[in-house]
Amino acid sequence: MLHGIFGITVLLCVAWLLSENRRMLHWRLILAGLALQLLIALLMLKAAPFRQLFMGLNTVVAAFEEATKAGTSFVFGYLGGGPLPFVETAPGGSFSLAFQALPMVLVIGALTAVLYYWRILPKVVQGFSWVLRKTMGIGGALGVVASGCIFLGMIESPLLIRPYLVRMTRSELFAMMATGLSCIAGTMLVLYATVLQKVIPDALGHILTASIIHAPAALVVASIMVPETQEQTLGGELSSYEATSAMDALTKGTWDGLKLLVNIVAVLIVFVALVKLVNIGLGQLPDVMGGPVTLERILGILLSPVVWLIGVPWSEAGTAGSLMGIKIVLNEFLAYIKFSSLPEAALSPKTRIIMTYAMCSFANLGSLGILIAGLGSLCPERRDEIVAMGVKALIAGVLASLMTGAVVGML
Repeated sequence: MLHGIFGITVLLCVAWLLSENRRMLHWRLILAGLALQLLIALLMLKAAPFRQLFMGLNTVVAAFEEATKAGTSFVFGYLGGGPLPFVETAPGGSFSLAFQALPMVLVIGALTAVLYYWRILPKVVQGFSWVLRKTMGIGGALGVVASGCIFLGMIESPLLIRPYLVRMTRSELFAMMATGLSCIAGTMLVLYATVLQKVIPDALGHILTASIIHAPAALVVASIMVPETQEQTLGGELSSYEATSAMDALTKGTWDGLKLLVNIVAVLIVFVALVKLVNIGLGQLPDVMGGPVTLERILGILLSPVVWLIGVPWSEAGTAGSLMGIKIVLNEFLAYIKFSSLPEAALSPKTRIIMTYAMCSFANLGSLGILIAGLGSLCPERRDEIVAMGVKALIAGVLASLMTGAVVGML
């Protein structure tokens, strides 16, 4: 418990050192945000009804996997998970990430669009927005977009309040960017859970909880780094989804999912290739401490103290730090794939849970570029301001996700 409190304090101090105005602290927002993080974590991790909900969510993962497999096997045959026309000599050798797991993004994207058109998802967003506004005292526009980030992602959620983007204060704009980078999109929730379900019990429940807890954490960190000095932007009515029918929403959601799927595949190919190139170059150096020099080892050494702060034992900090480095420099999906391939003895169950939460965000360099480009096109009047705050928002997103890892480590 004390270790976690110390870690959260250090992370908040880092945010304060990077603040634009160190003399201004909004204590109600900070204390309410920390309390909300702890309350959500307690309910999700300790309360029996919510634990049972976790088990139910695993059924959802299985249903999506089965449904996606039906589509991929019909289109791609055995490459998509259909019956093999040969004997599999290596267990798991027939699995294809591109043809079996990643197409789930298409299904989730289409379903999300339909739920939005039917006004189901907006009602959920409005509920979370109400909680954030009442507890933390933030403006209505920021409450809506911060809640949207939990389910929709960093580019889709600003669409909910597009008319307000020009009028938002500098602090609110920064908080929106930080929250977007600290959460993940609903299209990725099930995909990450699918990757992690073999190493993390109730994976989908943990991934969903992490994204929820990240929102108040990001708002706390953002309020410290860029304190509010102006009148908050009220309003925050949800923009309507541009579809004429449920079928139109389904097709548009599928198309959006296809663009995301192609982007994921391209990024994975390039990033894995770049890591290999770097490691080939580092391999020309002499061994250090009995092992070859690799990017993963360097990141592990640099970030070992950071993951130790959030509750990871020092004996496991090198491995966990390497995962955190891959997540920040490359992306969280690659980090989760690496995580799922580790030997069971590499990390303790507690460390696995902490890292699941700490890595569950879009806070990486690639996502920062996507965020700047996306927000710049949505609100070209403030493009320069968005670019100027980009790196700071990335740091805020990392700090927020680490705070969530520390909170979970305490429990």
